[in-house]
Amino acid sequence: MRRNRLAKIVATLGPSSSTPAQLRTLFETGVDVFRLNLSHGTHDEHRARHAALRALEEDFGRPTCILVDLQGPKIRVGRFASESAELKPGAAFRLDLEDGPGDATRVQLPHPEVMSALVPGTDLLLDDGRLRLTVDRVGEGFAETTVVTGGTLKDRKGVNLPGVVLPVSPLTDKDRRDLAFALDLGIDWVALSFVQRPEDVAEARRLIAGRAAVMVKLEKPAAIEHLDELVELADALMVARGDLGVEMSPEDVPSVQKRIIGAARLKGKPVVVATQMLESMISAPAPTRAEASDVATAVYDGADGLMLSAETASGSYPVESVAMMDRIIARVERDPLYRRILDTQRPEPEATAADAITAAAQQVAHTLSVAAIATYTSSGSTTLRAARERPDVPILCLTSRRETARRLALVWGTHCIETEDVRSFSEMVDKACRIAFEAGIAKAGERLVVTAGVPFGTPGATNVLRIAWVNG
Repeated sequence: MRRNRLAKIVATLGPSSSTPAQLRTLFETGVDVFRLNLSHGTHDEHRARHAALRALEEDFGRPTCILVDLQGPKIRVGRFASESAELKPGAAFRLDLEDGPGDATRVQLPHPEVMSALVPGTDLLLDDGRLRLTVDRVGEGFAETTVVTGGTLKDRKGVNLPGVVLPVSPLTDKDRRDLAFALDLGIDWVALSFVQRPEDVAEARRLIAGRAAVMVKLEKPAAIEHLDELVELADALMVARGDLGVEMSPEDVPSVQKRIIGAARLKGKPVVVATQMLESMISAPAPTRAEASDVATAVYDGADGLMLSAETASGSYPVESVAMMDRIIARVERDPLYRRILDTQRPEPEATAADAITAAAQQVAHTLSVAAIATYTSSGSTTLRAARERPDVPILCLTSRRETARRLALVWGTHCIETEDVRSFSEMVDKACRIAFEAGIAKAGERLVVTAGVPFGTPGATNVLRIAWVNG
């Protein structure tokens, strides 16, 4: 099950990808990380998918990485008497807390905390930005607005407030129940929605208490203003371009994507690019040329993972979508320009022994054309630093902790294998060479670069580098 590429594929599960047979096919086709979107489906459905994925792990002897995505707060208007209303540009429209069906002049906005954050001049985007309102006047429990961009507004459509930091926790009561359920299952990553500020991540970390790694979804402009702090607090980042594209100008999203990827790589944190990557493949067997270029751009930028959403969850061509993404990634990684871009963007090593050894491993691997860099890790830090260097060979991650192997399956370039602890460095080198040969990562007569922290089990203590020959 070795992948012939370095960037990873994240696939969302749903009606099109739920049976054990479907999951096996997706895994064999190239999915590295499976996303359970708790905005949809029941706990029983997600429990069955989780069990099927863990069974695949036993069948293939390769860690399966499972990412749970929490829904987060959903701000929506209420209902209309006729299920929708036509809002005309220039017309007055009132948002209030009053129960009762709306019409073309008013509708309920059942969120007191949102209402209290509105001030004159605030823009509101409705139905994924299709309609725009501007607040003229606010009072106790209401806001008078003017319709800037009109259209048909239907029941329960979403509301976005670009530029407004809302006094709302990213964890609703539903999210807290979903989180407890997911942690009891034993998932590997938790993706946090609606993050606006560093305190939001700290709250989630307290609840998760180390039982899973934390991925921060960057989907609010307010979060981008705190990017450096959020990168420090997160274990990984997601460029959630759907909401970003609603709350900021479309022309700003590409540069923000590059900025997030660069900030994550600088700190050695994995980063996933998500939303509309192969959107047309929901209903068509091939993507547009623009979508293929979009996927390629994320690979050239150095993203760890690329995510499929509805393409695999509810689309007509889930397996074809994964196969297409696999081919695009592999093609980009064969391009000499790809390597030049990654080398140009390589961060300077920090003044630590661990970074010095890791940077040296990348250089030695390149100079000697070794087959792979083998890392022994307990916490995952040694492997993460190796991936930060974006070497031109795979990273063989060896760990005695199953949860570490699962989590690191998300990380660029890694091939993770759970193995028993070793007692000495020489035993470590011998085992790395044997496993590399058995996994098809290295052939007899090729070399490995082996890095580790001694004494074993000390997080972040990478301090040894060895060049070793692989025997058949």
